[in-house]
Amino acid sequence: MKNVFVFPCGSEIALEIARSLSGDRHFHLVGGSSVDDHGRFVYDDIVDGIPWIDSEEFIPFVKKIVKTHNIDLIYPATDMSLAVLKQAEIELGCYVVTSPVDTVKTCLSKRMTYSALKNIIRTPTVYSENDRMEYPVFAKPDIGHSSRGVAILGSESEKEAFLLKNKNVLLLELLPGDEYTVDCFSDKNGKLLFAGARVRARTMNGISVHTEPVDDVEQNEFGNLVSKINYALKFRGAWFAQFKRACDGELALLEVAARFGGSSSLFRGRGINFALLSLWDALGADVSVVTNNFPIEMDRALDNRYKLSLEYNEIFLDYDDTVVMSSTGMINPKVMCLVFSCINRGIKVTVLSRHDGDLFSDIRKHKLDGLFTRVIHIGKNNSKADFIDNKKAIFIDDSYAERVVVIKKCRIPSFGLDMIDALCDNWR
Repeated sequence: MKNVFVFPCGSEIALEIARSLSGDRHFHLVGGSSVDDHGRFVYDDIVDGIPWIDSEEFIPFVKKIVKTHNIDLIYPATDMSLAVLKQAEIELGCYVVTSPVDTVKTCLSKRMTYSALKNIIRTPTVYSENDRMEYPVFAKPDIGHSSRGVAILGSESEKEAFLLKNKNVLLLELLPGDEYTVDCFSDKNGKLLFAGARVRARTMNGISVHTEPVDDVEQNEFGNLVSKINYALKFRGAWFAQFKRACDGELALLEVAARFGGSSSLFRGRGINFALLSLWDALGADVSVVTNNFPIEMDRALDNRYKLSLEYNEIFLDYDDTVVMSSTGMINPKVMCLVFSCINRGIKVTVLSRHDGDLFSDIRKHKLDGLFTRVIHIGKNNSKADFIDNKKAIFIDDSYAERVVVIKKCRIPSFGLDMIDALCDNWR
C-alpha cells in the first residue's frame, strides 16, 4: 500500500480525491490542512496545523510529514499548491502528482497560458489598460480560481474604479456563449488518453453544479482543441481546459489547469477515475482508459458530514417502516448501511418490533436472516421501552411517540430515520 499526502485536504479537489479512492486497497490517504475545515470530516488520517503555503516554514514542514508518515506520493489539491510543491519536489524527496514544473507554472497564470497558446488555438483578446476597447469587457485575476475577483465592466469609469482596487488583473473580450469544461488525462509518455467535454449548465461560486456531456459532434470539436493544448504544454496525469463560445460562435479558451476539475466526477460515473489513473501513472504503471457510454448528468449541492461523540454497543431497531418500508415492501438501504457498519465493528443489532404476523418469516422473505443479534417480537399492547435491557444502547424507530417513551424511561439516545445519515457517517 502506498501512502499519499493530499494537501490541502479540505479543497473541492481533495474531497473528490477522497471519494475517488474510497475503499481502494492500494492507496492510503493522509490529509493535510492549514485550517480547520471540512477535510477533517472526510480524511481519517490527517495532519493539521501546517504552515501557510507562502510561509518559509511550509516546505520544511511538509518534508517532515513525508518522513514521519512514510509518504510515497504527494497529491496537491489547489492550483497554488501544485506550483509550490512541484517546484520543491527534489527537496521533498517525494514525487508530486501533477504535470512538469514548466506546465504547472504556465497554467497558474492566465496571461502566460494565453501567450503560450494564442497562435495554436483561439484565446480571448487581452486589452492593456490604455487600449480602446468595446464594452462590456471581462476582468479577472491573472492568478485565481472559482470566479473569485472577476467582474463584467460596462464602461470606462467602471474599468478605472475596478483597477484602483484590483491589481494584476486581465481585461478580456467578453465571451457571451455557453461555457464548457474538457476533462483530460495524459499518460507518462504525454499521450492524451481521454478527453471528455461537458457543458457547465449551472455554476455556483465558479464551480459547475450541474453538468452533462456534450454530443458526439461537439466532443470531436473539443477533442481537436485539447489535443493541440496537450502537445504544446506537455501534460501528465489529469488536467482540464475551459472554453466559452465567442460572439461568432467559435470556441475560445478561458483557462487550463494542471489538475482535474471538481465536477470531473461526472465522468467517474462512466468509469474514468482521474485521481486513481494519475496515481498509477505517477508510479510508472502503463494505464489505459476504457469508458462506458451512456447518458449521464450530475447535479451538486451542499452535503452534510457528522462526527458524534457517542458510544454504544447495541442498537435496538424497529422493523416496520424502519428496516422494511410498509408502503413499498422494500428494504431501507440507509438503515442496512448502518446495520452492516455495526456488524463490522462488533456492535449488536437487535430488532424490536410489534410486527403484525410472523416476523421471523418476513425477515427470511427479505433475505435478512442471520444479520441480527436478537429478534424480539412483542405484542401490540407492549411498550418497547420495557424490552430494552442495555443502558449502553441506542434506539431507532420511525415513530416519534415511541422515541419519546424510550428517552424518558430508558434514558438512552433515540433516533428517527432522518438521523440515520449522522449515525452512518460516524462509522465511515
